[in-house]
Amino acid sequence: MNERIWTRDFIMIVLVNLFTFTSFYALLTLLPIYTIDELNGTGTQSGLVVTVFLLSAIVTRPFSGSIIEKFGKKRVAVISSTGFAILTFLYIPIDQFHTLLILRFVQGIFFSILTTVTSAIAADMIPKKKRGEGLGYFVMSMNLAVVIGPFIALNQVGHIGYHSLFILFSIIVSIGAVLTMLIRQVEPETGGSVVFRFTFSHLFEKGALKTAAVGIIISFGYSPIISFISVYANSLQLMDASSYFFIVFAAAMLASRPFTGRLFDRVGPGIVIYPSIALFAIGLCMLTITHSATMLLLSGAVIGLGYGSLVPCLQTLAIQNSPAHRTGYATATFFTLYDTGIAAGSFIFGILVSFTDFSNVYLIAGIFVLLGMGVFHWSERKPQEAKA
Repeated sequence: MNERIWTRDFIMIVLVNLFTFTSFYALLTLLPIYTIDELNGTGTQSGLVVTVFLLSAIVTRPFSGSIIEKFGKKRVAVISSTGFAILTFLYIPIDQFHTLLILRFVQGIFFSILTTVTSAIAADMIPKKKRGEGLGYFVMSMNLAVVIGPFIALNQVGHIGYHSLFILFSIIVSIGAVLTMLIRQVEPETGGSVVFRFTFSHLFEKGALKTAAVGIIISFGYSPIISFISVYANSLQLMDASSYFFIVFAAAMLASRPFTGRLFDRVGPGIVIYPSIALFAIGLCMLTITHSATMLLLSGAVIGLGYGSLVPCLQTLAIQNSPAHRTGYATATFFTLYDTGIAAGSFIFGILVSFTDFSNVYLIAGIFVLLGMGVFHWSERKPQEAKA
């Protein structure tokens, strides 16, 4: 039996994920500025281009499992990656805000299905005994994209302009679409035997729910990092240092990933998840006392070490706690709650900012993240322990 992680097909699915998220994070950075500069939009409208995309992704995510089961992972990967690429090309001619909003909503649907099916395919390719390590490597591609996408977008927009960048990222995701076609069959294609129903089992995987509950706490605590770190740094007159925050953040994640993945597989989830939650909370609390570039970057490193290990480990647990034939449902369930935590956190912390300052927001987020330890302990209790 082949126990290798880095097979030809696994490398290709990692590249598909890298190209998809590189485009996603680049557009997430570019489009709010593009809305204001090129479409004469308002600040509220610039926020809507992000919100609408995430909203459609969250609404679609629960249906992704049924779609994958009905049509098969390979077919869904090819269709969703091709659709995502075509829609990326459509940014080029758009000159109206409302048209952009419609495009963002539709693309969010394809993004949701694509990122669910690629995660499910990756999980199926990895030997079961190495799933923690393998999914850790897979999620690395997202971590790299957090740095690569915005870095290219922000550094090149002044040189080549928005439309050239739209073309560049369209080509990148098109290469990803071609790679999905080259991936060898990951399972026999189903023949349309699945009937769509609005029942719990057709939208969610019960075995993944407890782990996903930990995920929503982690993503809720992570949301102010995505939403406000640059604004917070600017208020501290550390804007130059903030451009390196995510580089340090990603470097810490990449450095820890091989070790935490192997620990997860060999010793168990607790040895990784409890310390990671603690480090993540400490990093958030460090932001509350940040007044220098060194402290800001050190906070980024600690957050990267903590948060960076949590998502792949929790995703692995969600899949391991579910039947083998429902990896698509398990992945969709986990990311439905994870995405909801990001969206809800961005909204709630956005309201809190108007009543208090950023340092208190990060303190609240850090304390909230610690609740994840209790929820994780509950999620790992066996039925007989719960009755005791």
